[in-house]
This record gives sequence, structure tokens and C-alpha cells, in this order.
Amino acid sequence: MSEPASEPPRTTIETTRLRLVASHEALAPAALDYERRNREHFARWSPPAPAGLYTIGHHEKTMADDAEAFVAHAAWRWWLTPLDEPGLIVGTVRFSQVSYGPFRNAMLGYAIDAAHEGRGLMREALAAAIDEVFSPRVNLHRVQANVRPENLRSLALLERLGFEREGLAREYLFIDGAWRDHVLTARRNPAFVRPAGW
Repeated sequence: MSEPASEPPRTTIETTRLRLVASHEALAPAALDYERRNREHFARWSPPAPAGLYTIGHHEKTMADDAEAFVAHAAWRWWLTPLDEPGLIVGTVRFSQVSYGPFRNAMLGYAIDAAHEGRGLMREALAAAIDEVFSPRVNLHRVQANVRPENLRSLALLERLGFEREGLAREYLFIDGAWRDHVLTARRNPAFVRPAGW
């Protein structure tokens, strides 16, 4: 990473129904509960769970690592909490592999609680988070998201958000017992501000 933005993204973003909250230690118990509730739900779409995922120690460390990465412009994660249930985590949005310089790109990952699918919450959260990383403060040029071809719901969501399909990566990630192909998608920032000196 080079030439980081002058400010990191906001640590809290509010939408009509959600509050997106950056990782901090107090969220560890709610994050553990979220992972435990969705263990089977996520298994089909996610790489094998890291050792210790279902322990509080794992989530306390993850929160600390995430907080450090956030201010260092290395990765940005927000946890989704309903405005009317602030102690409950129902999803997550994460931008990883953040790059500045001539690339100004990040990889997008996201997940929603099984009990909260089909309500438009993830679309609401992603729209707000993408607006944030495309804002003049952060000023990314591009966000990539890669999805299994079988995940039609997720592909439709990305299309509604303006992502374009750019290709297919064969055997891209090991998920649910096998190497899985992924559709490569990306969205570019139409309001990108060219840095001084370019």
C-alpha cells in the first residue's frame, strides 16, 4: 500500500434500518454469537473456518486486529446491527487487500445472518459501505467481489449494486470440501478524484 487517504473511513455508518460499526473489543461476544448461529449457513459459501472461530478469545483477537488494520488503511470491516437491536450482529461487510498508488482497489466480502436474508438489509449495508470507500475521503477507484456461480442471490445483488462481471476464476477457493470456481465482478467509482501529481 502507498499514498493512503488522509482519513480512514468512518467507524460508524447509519442507514435506514442498520448501524454499521467497525470492529472494537466490546463486539466480540455478539460476533461469536453471530458465527455460532450461522455455522451451517456459512459453511456452504465460506472457506473452512479458522481454528478457534467459535471461541471468545478468537473474536477478541480478531476485533483488535481489525481495529489496527482499519486505521492503517489495510482492511475495513463493519458489523451490521439493527437500529432497534444494537446488541445483535446480523451481518458483516469487509474490504480487504486495500491498495493505493495506481491501483486504488479493495476486495469486498460480506455475509448476512440466515434469519435476516431476503429483507434487503445487505443491499442497504453494501450501498452505504461502498459509498463510504468511494467518498472523497477514502477515494478508492475500484472494488472487486468474487462469488461462486451457484450463488445466484449474491450475483443478483451485486448486479443491482452496479458490479460488472469480468471473468471466471477456475478453482479459485477451497469451500465446502472442494475447489470452487468464482465469478469475478467489479464496480468502479464514477466520482474518483485524481490525486495531485497524477
